[in-house]
Amino acid sequence: MFIRGLQDKFKVKSGLRYLKEEMEKPSLPIDREKGITSVGCIVDVDNFQKAELFYELIEEFSLRPNAIKIVGYKREYDKNSPYSIQMFSDKDLGWKGQIENGYVLEFLGREYDMLINYYEEDNLMMKLLSVKTQARLKVGLGPQDQKINDLILNTPLKDFKLFKTELKKYLKVLNEI
Repeated sequence: MFIRGLQDKFKVKSGLRYLKEEMEKPSLPIDREKGITSVGCIVDVDNFQKAELFYELIEEFSLRPNAIKIVGYKREYDKNSPYSIQMFSDKDLGWKGQIENGYVLEFLGREYDMLINYYEEDNLMMKLLSVKTQARLKVGLGPQDQKINDLILNTPLKDFKLFKTELKKYLKVLNEI
């Protein structure tokens, strides 16, 4: 028990070090054409339980039905409980900032036109996933670190309708839709 706690503490420390190094590096450009055809979403399910609302973006941006991948973060979750989206938690943190979760590795294996970081909390796991995800445009909410996101919308986490409206407005300005 004691060794496990100590091991977790060192994993967090190595994860923070990895995150700091990755955020200091210049981001690599993604060679994809303008326009939104694939979207990845990282959602804080502890504070926003309706993660399936992101599937509304399929109709909003005229995307293919499988164009949106959603992964949810929950501080602690039961792997046997049914969730409508794939989940990860603090238990999935490995050494040197690695995330040891098959669903997350599948999520990271794809390139996205847009990554939506739908969380406000300063959380190591969600930041690690945001930094590791290959996306041409990264969108986040107000209080997030500006080194992670290209576009930050100052909308409340609970008001998804306002977020969707603002996102559409700024994507039109950027000639993405």
